[in-house]
Amino acid sequence: MPTTNICIRMDVEKKREAEELFASLGMSLTTALNVFINQALRERAIPFTISERRSHAETMEAIREARRIACDPKVRSYEVEEALKELKR
Repeated sequence: MPTTNICIRMDVEKKREAEELFASLGMSLTTALNVFINQALRERAIPFTISERRSHAETMEAIREARRIACDPKVRSYEVEEALKELKR
């Protein structure tokens, strides 16, 4: 079967990590991408679930705390330049 080349752009570090992962599984990045494409064609869909990540409880609590602070009139607010000056003190 004839083959063709494709060109994709990706973050350098993610490519390195992916190559290490797939090497540990006994395959190259090219082989892993071919496995993905073959599975997608077989299933006629993305072969895994794509969804929003659910935040951890600690992260959700930090978000709630930030919202409480943002709405609290007793908490001093800063403009960006003013905040940077305060941080340098």
